[in-house]
Amino acid sequence: MTEYDYWKIFPRMPKRVTIGDITIRDGFQHLEKFISTVAKITYLEELIFAGCRNIEVTNLGNPRSMPQFSDAEELLAHLRSDNFVGRAARKGIDMKDVVLTAITIREASVDRAIELKKRGVGPDRVLMMVSTEEQHHFANSGTTLPNYWAEAERCIKKCITADIKMCGTVSTIWGSPIGGATQLKDAVAFTKHWLDIGASDIEHADHDGSASAAEVYRYFSMILDEIPDTSLHIAHFHETKRVASASILAALQAGICHFEATLGGLGGQPANFMDDRPIKGTGEYYYADERYVGLVCLEDTLVQIDEMGIEHGYDIDRILWLGKQLERTVGTRLRSEAMINGRTLKEGHMEYARPGLAKLKEKMDETPDQSFPK
Repeated sequence: MTEYDYWKIFPRMPKRVTIGDITIRDGFQHLEKFISTVAKITYLEELIFAGCRNIEVTNLGNPRSMPQFSDAEELLAHLRSDNFVGRAARKGIDMKDVVLTAITIREASVDRAIELKKRGVGPDRVLMMVSTEEQHHFANSGTTLPNYWAEAERCIKKCITADIKMCGTVSTIWGSPIGGATQLKDAVAFTKHWLDIGASDIEHADHDGSASAAEVYRYFSMILDEIPDTSLHIAHFHETKRVASASILAALQAGICHFEATLGGLGGQPANFMDDRPIKGTGEYYYADERYVGLVCLEDTLVQIDEMGIEHGYDIDRILWLGKQLERTVGTRLRSEAMINGRTLKEGHMEYARPGLAKLKEKMDETPDQSFPK
């Protein structure tokens, strides 16, 4: 007899999840136009008001390479300001419950985060990143894996002293856009090493949409067999083949309960052109068409999870509205389908019903709920 209870089939699958938003950082880093500081502040505020409690605010790297983040300190200072903290409190939000993250790929950025922390405007959490495939790692960090691991260990010790958490990202788990196929066991080993040197949590990243659902389930099952504390693990999926929603489902089935997403599915490799000029970014793009890169959509992911009956803490209607506003900010159609089509409504769309059915059933001596002949 087939078992129909989903949670009996997948007993690790959570009943509640955390979905962090990374629109303003990972989403905007891919854009080839500068998004104004006031616009970034608006979206940061709105995301928090809509229920986001884990949000990537900015990148503290050198703004010469990524001028999209030249306003990094201003964004952090705004979210730490008495004015905003008070406004959030009036909406029932304690900003102490909201984790503010900044990306700090190299040690100089970590030092900058610590200095901001001393000034009272620093992030709660920073992030460093390794790729299991060294060519991809070198493209992102500019150094070798052994040298980077030593740097990361120094940085974690500094962060612990400064009361800042360090997230360790493991990338190219399911393949590299540069080096090709990779081994899942390497990502498991990298995860263990991050935790051994003091990382607070791990972002498991599919940075180019290489993952398939079966391999996602296999990998996260391996991870939770080795390191069963689900609070340590975050799933981060990019979208290049329109299959990331399947990866979300596979990760849920394996037991993962913390995810990341962006409004409209924005995101990807840092831009190498800004407004009217070329910039450094991280070098040449390693994709053929920018229309087909990005992250899993926050709007679509929330609708998917909500309709599975899994709790998430967001006001979905507000998020769908916010996605429509972002299309106007960016000036192009984004990737969310839920933002256009909304949720599956239990009450249906009776405005589309053809008139006369009730009278016809009465004329034919049928009851209102009759489906078969008497």
